[in-house]
Amino acid sequence: MNYTRGRFFVDTNLLVYAYDSSAGKKWELASAVISALWKHRTGIISTQVVQELFVALAQKVADPISPKKAKEIIADLLHWPLVVIDADNILRAVDVQITYRLSFWDSLILQAAISSRTDYLLSEDLQHGQVIESVTIVNPFLE
Repeated sequence: MNYTRGRFFVDTNLLVYAYDSSAGKKWELASAVISALWKHRTGIISTQVVQELFVALAQKVADPISPKKAKEIIADLLHWPLVVIDADNILRAVDVQITYRLSFWDSLILQAAISSRTDYLLSEDLQHGQVIESVTIVNPFLE
């Protein structure tokens, strides 16, 4: 996929793999994708993503990193456009959940992508190729 054009909302799982070298091939691919998004300034995240990323890196991965290092990673990522999960996004995520029968957390990610007017949602948790509203879901591990 060409990461030079468009806007790419990044789900938490891709970021976790990018910073977890124990993830093997997924680490290699995720690292390359995140590097391309940095280079072309086309990545977008949300407050939900950074919160989940902190917990995953500091507590859930096979070899957790220190909270201080996780904070540094998040501080860097906060240079990307950030969707704040506010009351409106929460209520709209409920509508997304009802309409598309997704989990609430996936609906919140999707709603953040929609509200940021992103072109693509990079995630391995949703259906690759599906278009919801104006957002195309892309699983970078399938390409």
